[in-house]
Amino acid sequence: MSDIAPATDLAPEAARAAPPAPLDRGESLLRRHAATFLRSPSAVVGLVVLVLAVLGSLAAPWIAPQNPYDLTQLDIMDNMLAPGERLAGGTVAYLGTDNQGRDMLSAILYGLRISLGVAAAATIIASIVGASVGVLAAYVGGRVESFVMRVVDLQLSFPAILVALVLLAVFGRGIDKVILALVVVKWAYYARTVRGSALVEKRREYIEAARCLALPRWRVVFRHLLPNCLPPLIVVATVQVANAIALESTLSFLGVGVPVTEPSLGMLIATGYQYLLSGKYWISTFPGVALVVVIVAINLVGDRLRDVLNPRLSK
Repeated sequence: MSDIAPATDLAPEAARAAPPAPLDRGESLLRRHAATFLRSPSAVVGLVVLVLAVLGSLAAPWIAPQNPYDLTQLDIMDNMLAPGERLAGGTVAYLGTDNQGRDMLSAILYGLRISLGVAAAATIIASIVGASVGVLAAYVGGRVESFVMRVVDLQLSFPAILVALVLLAVFGRGIDKVILALVVVKWAYYARTVRGSALVEKRREYIEAARCLALPRWRVVFRHLLPNCLPPLIVVATVQVANAIALESTLSFLGVGVPVTEPSLGMLIATGYQYLLSGKYWISTFPGVALVVVIVAINLVGDRLRDVLNPRLSK
């Protein structure tokens, strides 16, 4: 008899002796955060509403009954139709029409595109500027940090609407001007948030290790320090998107925001404001409801992200 065991008997032993495959820490952490986020019904509802609003605004040219920016599709005889009445072309105006004959459902979808686009662009630019300034101030320290934070305090001491009104009075109306004004009034929030997080992170061992390796300062700041400051930045950015939408709508309502030819939700509300007392409630009410629903949805998502990404609140 041979003392060598058959290969079939060694295979199970080899399988049991093999070490388990290493877990992807990033993927497992992402799944844990996603599972924690989905435990909140209100956050899930807010996320669904937000996704539907974004998809509806992006697909507006294909799903909207009318292009409110195309003057050839507008008929002055269709102005101020009540919800449910038919346009001259036979299309049903489910939310009515405004004083220019624009279908309110189409105008809301296109208005969402402008409001969400302006807020998203301003948030991205402001977060990049503010995060860079905040992390550099925290890493350098000394007089540079003191100067930057005094500028941030000065910026935050003025009401955002007042600063935006002054800037738009100087630069004029336009989508690009509104984005610039929102960036100017919002960057300080991100700078203060990232600076506070960076002050804690720069005392960690991995930053000391990066310094001991004689890595360039820019690499230590932007490749090691800044990525670990992203969780609070994401929470602030999510909430600030809602604030940017509200601020843009306020500016458009006051007549200093986006041009009349490209109305946002605020401009639609301003258009129908003068007709509220005459019974034409739908011109302002439906855009206002859409604006409130989107802002509440973003805030619900932001509040839940704060609970998920903040380790002090996790259990």
